[in-house]
Amino acid sequence: MAMELTLQIAAVGAVLALLVATLGWLRRRGIAAISLPAGSPKAGRRRLQTLDRLRLGPQHTLHLVKLGETALLVASSPGGCALLESLLGVGVPAMAAGNDPLTLLGVSGAKGGSLSVPIQVVILLTLLTLLPAAVMAVTPFLRITVVLHFLRQALGTQTTPSNQVLLGLALFLTIVIVQPVAADMYRQGWEPLESGKVTFEQGMDQAAQPLRAFLLRFARDKDIRLFVELARQPAPRRPGDLDLKVLIPAYILSELKAGFQIGAVLYLPFLIIDLVVASVTLSVGMVQLPPVMISAPFKILLFVLVDGWNLVIGSLMKSFYR
Repeated sequence: MAMELTLQIAAVGAVLALLVATLGWLRRRGIAAISLPAGSPKAGRRRLQTLDRLRLGPQHTLHLVKLGETALLVASSPGGCALLESLLGVGVPAMAAGNDPLTLLGVSGAKGGSLSVPIQVVILLTLLTLLPAAVMAVTPFLRITVVLHFLRQALGTQTTPSNQVLLGLALFLTIVIVQPVAADMYRQGWEPLESGKVTFEQGMDQAAQPLRAFLLRFARDKDIRLFVELARQPAPRRPGDLDLKVLIPAYILSELKAGFQIGAVLYLPFLIIDLVVASVTLSVGMVQLPPVMISAPFKILLFVLVDGWNLVIGSLMKSFYR
């Protein structure tokens, strides 16, 4: 129950942070339109909306602005703004629709038109609620949490360390491992997209390459073949051609198996202590005394004497750098 509550709180925090980032991105892409006040005599006749922008340098930018039925090409610099071109209504709705993030993701309204801003926000928020689970599933967070859970169960300490401590430890260990991958994704995908060198689809493809290489390192061939068959896709010519919708579930299965294998090995020494203590208590006739009460101090003492945390975390981290 405590772990579920912790995961819910973490998910809510992640969703709120992503919501702020998404609203900022929508504003930069021109989705948030600026209308005149309701009391203005021109309200309802003119509607100002930023359609697109192109950075020409650190302080110089071209803006495509829609005002009513007119598209304006405006240049901005530290010295001020200048109107370069005025386009009367032709193709303006199409240009606005092409910049919607959901249109870039393949989601559009009826007859190929763009969805309204409230509908876009609802769909994006729905996708953001699933994002924390997706991120946890495609990172080392999965294996680390499984191993730490097995370790706590083997020690028999019930709720010590607490779920918050284990999740925090797993989160920071995950950041250490995925930091180079995230840096490569940002450099190969986001930076060219921000500078206008590539389109949204090209930026996504380039950002997926480091992630695909990371997943391929730990996904087993057996699991990959399973999902290729389930997806009814032809066998790829090389590993880099694998689709992420095949590679991600294969990676999850491989990480679960690796985590369970490590957990089984961790259980063995503590299981021996439990068997020895149970045999001794039965031989002396202490039937009413639970063996767990006697074996728990011995297991904790053994774990502390061998510096168990250093051994477990060190071996776990090294398994990602093999």
